[in-house]
Amino acid sequence: MTRFSLIALALSASLLSSTAFAQQPTPLLAQACAGCHGQSGEGEGAIARIAGYDREAFVKIWQEFRENSRPATIMNRIAPGYTDEEVQILADYFASIQ
Repeated sequence: MTRFSLIALALSASLLSSTAFAQQPTPLLAQACAGCHGQSGEGEGAIARIAGYDREAFVKIWQEFRENSRPATIMNRIAPGYTDEEVQILADYFASIQ
Protein backbone atom coordinates (compact mmCIF):
# COMPACT_ATOMS: atom_id res chain seq x y z
CA MET A 1 0.00 0.00 0.00
CA THR A 2 1.37 3.40 -0.93
CA ARG A 3 1.81 6.23 1.52
CA PHE A 4 -0.98 8.14 -0.24
CA SER A 5 -3.32 5.17 0.14
CA LEU A 6 -2.54 4.92 3.85
CA ILE A 7 -3.21 8.62 4.35
CA ALA A 8 -6.49 8.41 2.42
CA LEU A 9 -7.54 5.35 4.41
CA ALA A 10 -6.71 7.04 7.72
CA LEU A 11 -8.60 10.18 6.72
CA SER A 12 -11.65 8.16 5.65
CA ALA A 13 -11.66 6.18 8.89
CA SER A 14 -11.36 9.41 10.86
CA LEU A 15 -14.30 11.00 9.05
CA LEU A 16 -16.50 7.93 9.36
CA SER A 17 -15.88 7.60 13.07
CA SER A 18 -16.29 11.27 13.92
CA THR A 19 -19.39 12.17 15.87
CA ALA A 20 -20.18 15.12 13.62
CA PHE A 21 -20.13 12.96 10.49
CA ALA A 22 -22.11 10.12 12.05
CA GLN A 23 -24.88 12.47 13.20
CA GLN A 24 -25.41 14.06 9.79
CA PRO A 25 -28.48 12.96 7.85
CA THR A 26 -27.67 10.57 5.07
CA PRO A 27 -29.08 12.08 1.89
CA LEU A 28 -28.20 8.93 -0.07
CA LEU A 29 -30.33 6.86 2.30
CA ALA A 30 -33.18 9.34 1.93
CA GLN A 31 -32.95 9.18 -1.85
CA ALA A 32 -34.70 5.82 -1.78
CA CYS A 33 -37.76 7.65 -0.43
CA ALA A 34 -37.65 10.28 -3.17
CA GLY A 35 -39.05 7.98 -5.85
CA CYS A 36 -42.49 8.10 -4.23
CA HIS A 37 -42.39 10.91 -1.67
CA GLY A 38 -40.44 13.47 -3.73
CA GLN A 39 -36.92 14.87 -3.42
CA SER A 40 -37.74 16.71 -0.20
CA GLY A 41 -40.42 14.36 1.11
CA GLU A 42 -43.17 16.70 -0.04
CA GLY A 43 -45.49 13.92 -1.21
CA GLU A 44 -48.25 14.45 -3.73
CA GLY A 45 -51.80 13.23 -4.14
CA ALA A 46 -52.25 9.95 -2.26
CA ILE A 47 -48.52 9.82 -1.41
CA ALA A 48 -47.93 11.06 2.15
CA ARG A 49 -45.87 14.14 2.90
CA ILE A 50 -43.02 13.03 5.15
CA ALA A 51 -41.13 16.34 5.22
CA GLY A 52 -41.51 17.88 8.67
CA TYR A 53 -43.04 14.66 9.98
CA ASP A 54 -42.89 14.16 13.74
CA ARG A 55 -39.87 11.97 14.49
CA GLU A 56 -41.58 9.63 16.96
CA ALA A 57 -44.63 9.25 14.72
CA PHE A 58 -42.36 8.42 11.77
CA VAL A 59 -40.65 5.62 13.73
CA LYS A 60 -43.98 4.29 15.04
CA ILE A 61 -45.58 4.22 11.60
CA TRP A 62 -42.47 2.60 10.12
CA GLN A 63 -42.78 -0.15 12.74
CA GLU A 64 -46.44 -0.63 11.84
CA PHE A 65 -45.43 -1.07 8.20
CA ARG A 66 -42.81 -3.65 9.26
CA GLU A 67 -45.41 -5.56 11.27
CA ASN A 68 -47.89 -5.36 8.40
CA SER A 69 -50.40 -3.81 10.82
CA ARG A 70 -50.83 -0.59 8.83
CA PRO A 71 -52.51 -0.61 5.41
CA ALA A 72 -50.01 -0.03 2.63
CA THR A 73 -49.47 -0.64 -1.04
CA ILE A 74 -45.69 -0.94 -0.90
CA MET A 75 -44.29 0.37 2.41
CA ASN A 76 -45.04 -2.93 4.15
CA ARG A 77 -42.58 -4.53 1.71
CA ILE A 78 -39.98 -1.77 1.92
CA ALA A 79 -39.90 -1.13 5.68
CA PRO A 80 -38.45 -4.51 6.76
CA GLY A 81 -35.36 -3.85 4.65
CA TYR A 82 -34.17 -1.01 6.88
CA THR A 83 -32.33 -1.32 10.18
CA ASP A 84 -33.55 0.49 13.29
CA GLU A 85 -30.59 2.84 12.97
CA GLU A 86 -31.48 3.67 9.36
CA VAL A 87 -35.08 4.38 10.36
CA GLN A 88 -33.81 6.72 13.09
CA ILE A 89 -31.63 8.54 10.53
CA LEU A 90 -34.57 8.89 8.15
CA ALA A 91 -36.86 10.07 10.97
CA ASP A 92 -34.33 12.74 12.00
CA TYR A 93 -33.74 13.79 8.41
CA PHE A 94 -37.39 14.20 7.44
CA ALA A 95 -38.31 15.82 10.77
CA SER A 96 -35.65 18.47 10.09
CA ILE A 97 -37.19 19.54 6.77
CA GLN A 98 -39.50 22.54 7.05
